[in-house]
Amino acid sequence: MSNPQEIVDLTYHVRKLATEKISDINDINRETTFLALNALIEAARAGNAGRGFAVVANQVKLVSTRISGITTTLNNELAGSLTKLTQLGDLMIERTRMHEGQRCADLALNMIDIIDRNLYERSCDVRWWATDSAIVDCLMNTTQQARDFASHRLSVILDSYTVYLDLWVVDASGAILANGRPVTYAVTGQNIADAKWFKDAMKTKSGAEFVAADIEPIAPLKNAHVATYATAIRENGAAKGRPLGVLVVFFNWAPQSSGVVKGVRLTEDEWKRTRCLILDSTFRVIASSDDQGILGEYFPLLTDGKASDFYHAKDGRTISFAATPGYESYRGLGWYGVIAQTPVG
Repeated sequence: MSNPQEIVDLTYHVRKLATEKISDINDINRETTFLALNALIEAARAGNAGRGFAVVANQVKLVSTRISGITTTLNNELAGSLTKLTQLGDLMIERTRMHEGQRCADLALNMIDIIDRNLYERSCDVRWWATDSAIVDCLMNTTQQARDFASHRLSVILDSYTVYLDLWVVDASGAILANGRPVTYAVTGQNIADAKWFKDAMKTKSGAEFVAADIEPIAPLKNAHVATYATAIRENGAAKGRPLGVLVVFFNWAPQSSGVVKGVRLTEDEWKRTRCLILDSTFRVIASSDDQGILGEYFPLLTDGKASDFYHAKDGRTISFAATPGYESYRGLGWYGVIAQTPVG
């Protein structure tokens, strides 16, 4: 089925063609009228000999007049009909764009909602595992055996939770005591006391609280892009226990987010003119369906204070967006799902 823009373009083409052809007919008709007038003048000069020719010239003049009337009527009626048709086509295009804009805004909301639900699970995991006896004992019992057992326990967790790159147990001074993948990431002994998420996690007031950080590359994890979640490991694993250190979990952001932005339900034709994005609160691109600009590009999103909407950008694209709604106890970090779509045509 033809799209609305093709219909409107065809209407404009028919209008242009009709106008040109009517103009051509009028030009020929004027020449015919001029020739008829010249014939009448010559017939008058010829007197009786030209009377028969004068009859023919008059008849040509009458035909020319009728043609002129028909073309004038045709031009007026056709112009009016084509104007109305193009207006209806333009309206149809606008309604289609509004429908598509709202549909894409809904898809953008679905994207960010999937992200929120996924990250909510990460916030639950870090709070749960921080009470694991092996992890608590790693900080309460400073023996190498306790650290080795904690590392083993973390590796067991990682075997089941493949969305994580690594898990760290960090003491109160910022020293990494144990991690789940010591062969892949030899991080034990390193100090991360300057990391904001570590400092904030040590300040949490209870085991119900956690810290979530925006996407960033972590040097000890070979600069992988991760979502970092942390919470305090407390004395005896008690919710109100004294903070002994921090448990940090690193969500493997790149493949998980890629699956979300590339999994939006668009047709093959739509994908050719569409870019799906996740932006952080500063509108920095943290995921993109074309794999471009990640952590380096800032998207010029115009929200006008709205949580979800769409608008037509100056470059002709329709920009649809939705802010993070959060999920359960996870409030989100002010991120946005965005779909940028070039119009058909």
